[in-house]
Amino acid sequence: MKFGYFTLTDNPKSYGERYRDPNQFLLDILEEARLAEELGFHSVWVPEHHFGLFGCLGTPTVFLSYLAAQTRRVRLAAATVLLPCNQPLRVAEEWATLDLLSGGRVIFSAGRGYDQREYEAFGIPFAESRERFDEALLLVRTALAEEEFTFDGKFYRVLEPITVLPRPVQKPHPPIYVACFSEPTLDMAARNGFDIIFAPFAAAMVFGSLNEAVGQFKDRARRNGRAHASARCSYFFALADTKEEAHRHRERLLFYLQKCVVPALPGDRRNAPPHYAYFEDIVKRLLAMKPEDLGERSIVTGSVEECVATLKKAEAAGIEEVILYFNFGGYSHRETMRMMERFAEKVMPHFDSV
Repeated sequence: MKFGYFTLTDNPKSYGERYRDPNQFLLDILEEARLAEELGFHSVWVPEHHFGLFGCLGTPTVFLSYLAAQTRRVRLAAATVLLPCNQPLRVAEEWATLDLLSGGRVIFSAGRGYDQREYEAFGIPFAESRERFDEALLLVRTALAEEEFTFDGKFYRVLEPITVLPRPVQKPHPPIYVACFSEPTLDMAARNGFDIIFAPFAAAMVFGSLNEAVGQFKDRARRNGRAHASARCSYFFALADTKEEAHRHRERLLFYLQKCVVPALPGDRRNAPPHYAYFEDIVKRLLAMKPEDLGERSIVTGSVEECVATLKKAEAAGIEEVILYFNFGGYSHRETMRMMERFAEKVMPHFDSV
């Protein structure tokens, strides 16, 4: 099982004293991403979050292009492209260019997102997010895979044959992952030949467990003709030398969930489209949580042995790569770098992550 460095650049102003200067924060993340390659991480995943409402990086391809010039091996990914708020042909052009410039190191990952405030700012109807996402993702794949193509959809039409240039290095196209928070998304990915990435806490709430979510996805993918569909997941990570330290990490995660995540979720069924209704239950659970409720479905923490055991369960569930979130909840750049180093030294050797 491989490991990636992951951040959502969480930094809402509600963090108060833990709020970080956004410009310096992104420069710090760039240094952390370079360190990830030095330490042997397989990939770097950065977000698309706009306007400082949740995070502070709205242009992952710009960031990753700069990183590509400073690295040689690490794979480059977004977690995730907010596809309904982007023009899919431009998305295909940007990621094809990045794949070329990086020597074929791109992993493409897309999602619908969940923050209605971003949709409103871009003038995109939140109620159309699922339809727009499903159609746009098919168009992106078509543009990356086919030399010439047409497309006839509800939102996007290409009536005369066109070609996206430059062409991606990876054939037929870079790996394409769908961020999954619901059963309809899982089913769409399995039916259409996409790979998938889970957040374990959401997988547990929606499917019962990460193991069940991965099993359902791979079973449905096989029934649709794909014997080797790939699943990744994200995890918050913090080694702890004592139980008290592990409790403090859980407190920090709860701070992040309640101060940053909850305000971004469509938690009021009266104002959310029907296909987002399941978030109401997620929000209720998050608001009712205490630090001790945040177990291995949410965070990998504790001793080296405990962290290895939790990650081994993800591996046994069929996860090919875990992307690890180190700088959540306002952890400093120095703390994040040190935690990455400890992970690479203490935990990574227990896995065949080459």
